[in-house]
Formats: sequence, structure tokens, C-alpha cells
Amino acid sequence: MKKYMFGLLIICALISCENQKVQLEEPQEAQVYLNPELPTIGIIIFEGVITNEILAPLDVFSKHTAEGEKLFNVVFLSGEQKTYKTEEGLRILPDFTFEETPKLNVLIIASSYEPEKQYTDKKLISFIQSQYDGLDYVASHCAGAFTLGATGLIDDKKVVTYITGGDLLQKEFPQLKVQDDTKVSVAKDGNYFSSNGSLVTYTASLDLLQELTDQGHRKYVEGSLYLDRLSVSN
Repeated sequence: MKKYMFGLLIICALISCENQKVQLEEPQEAQVYLNPELPTIGIIIFEGVITNEILAPLDVFSKHTAEGEKLFNVVFLSGEQKTYKTEEGLRILPDFTFEETPKLNVLIIASSYEPEKQYTDKKLISFIQSQYDGLDYVASHCAGAFTLGATGLIDDKKVVTYITGGDLLQKEFPQLKVQDDTKVSVAKDGNYFSSNGSLVTYTASLDLLQELTDQGHRKYVEGSLYLDRLSVSN
């Protein structure tokens, strides 16, 4: 009897593990509520995206005001409805596919350590091109500048990319006004923001936040993020 019960427990455990595996491999579509009265910020995700460069804008733009008021809808967008894994291993499910994307006010393009996969992705490039005219602002971080460069939408605009990447960006896209990435961390030209990426994405996101709101709200969000505490140590 004891052997029978032990065997039954093992079978149950195996079935449970198998069910859990199936659930992990079959992500469910995200249920997203968008406030139609708020501007919507779309952040593009893809396999191998750098975590800081999508979480920084999410962190900045999802913060409420001092009065507890929400100011933006912030959503993740992708080419397919599936789970994506960032460079650092974070798994993320998009809110909308490109085909389902709602009206956007801001579009943010991050990068990966293999940017050629993004700037040669015809579906991604086509999506950005289709959205551009309806946007108030667009932002790229790190090698995301290469992706935007490939769209032809930022020709003759000032742009910055990752440190040491400026020469390659200028070679690939000579129509861009590439800034010295050792001296410039965030560049703004009209409605286009670009940055060195990584943690500098926070600075660029705060610059864009100030553009969309005001300096007072920027200072409030900086305080909420404890950015003023980064230099404090024992």
C-alpha cells in the first residue's frame, strides 16, 4: 500500500510539473485598460532588448503626480504576441502587437547588443514609419538610433547613440547629424530625443517628461525615483 501511494504521489507531481511547463510556454494575451483621455506612450520590445532602456521610460512615465493623478498610458508593443526575453533575462509579455496598436502620442525605440537585427527587420521598420506622422514625440536609446536611421524619418536630425558607436552610425547613415557620443548623452532635435542608452535612458526620459508636462513634475518624479540619493553614502 505504501509503495502504491508513493508511486501515485510521483505521478501527480509529474503531471503538475508538466501542466506548469505548458502554462509557461503558452502565455495569455495581456488585458490592458487604456484611459482614452490620456496620451499613450508605446515602448517597442523584442528578443534581447536591453532591460534598462524599456524599464526607465516605464518607470518615469507611469509615475503619478503629487496629487495622485495618472498622466499617461504606457504600453509595450511587439511584432508578435509572445513572451520576449530581455538581454538580462527578464521575460515580458507585450500589451499589443503592431497590428493592434492603439493611437500613440509617443514611440520609444530601445536597443539590443545585436542592433542589426532591429534595423534590418522590415516589419519593425514599416511599423515605425506607419506611426511616425501621428506622433508628438519619438525617442531612441543606445543603438535604437540605428533603427530610426533605417526608417529615413530622422534624416538631417541631430542624433546620439551609445558611446563609441557614433562613427559606425554616421557611416551606416550619412544623412544623420551624429553628435559626439563621448560628450553628448542626450540629444534633442525637434520632436526627436536620443540618448546613449543604459541608465542614461532615465535622463532622456525625464527630459521628455518635462517637455510633455513641466519642470515641477519632472522634479517630483526625480524625487520619487530617489535620484537625489544616488550620491549619498556612508
